[in-house]
Amino acid sequence: MKLIILDRDGVLNHDRDDFVKSADEWVPIEGSMDAVAFLKQADYTVVVATNQSGIGRHYFTMQDLNEMHEKLHRLAREAGGGIDGIWFCPHTDSARCHCRKPKPGMVEDILDRFNMSAEGVYMVGDSLRDLQAIAAVGGQPVLVLTGKGKKTLAAGGLPENTQVFDDLLAFAKHLNTQPAPQQDALCSG
Repeated sequence: MKLIILDRDGVLNHDRDDFVKSADEWVPIEGSMDAVAFLKQADYTVVVATNQSGIGRHYFTMQDLNEMHEKLHRLAREAGGGIDGIWFCPHTDSARCHCRKPKPGMVEDILDRFNMSAEGVYMVGDSLRDLQAIAAVGGQPVLVLTGKGKKTLAAGGLPENTQVFDDLLAFAKHLNTQPAPQQDALCSG
């Protein structure tokens, strides 16, 4: 199995300084749904790992989040792709949970659910915390320059071996021209 983890805001959809709070405000980045289709056609399992502290801050509800994710699922299917799962952290920084990126809890849970090691698993994000979450478990960080990506690149301090692409579509096209990375399922003994 080939697994890829995507951040949501700034990678799949346009980010907002005042949080994406509804399905109407959830607007895909041009080409992002095509990118998901390319990844699925290349036999990747595509999942999302997203911090959603707007829930903890009471900016939107679980119902609002579910409606945003229903829209994501629908648009990905309409483009010929699909999302195999969405993981989210509803906590604010003050909760000090293990699931909020840059901590690796969500990534570890995804790897556990798919019985995978992190080797060869990409995580695509637009912020340093996305890259740190996958690097912490030995996966491959990928920075896209959409969302906060340009600011992240300019600030520096990226994890070693971070790949940089203009957007998710450019990364998906790149992957389709490369041999697949070695991804190992964990042995269950």
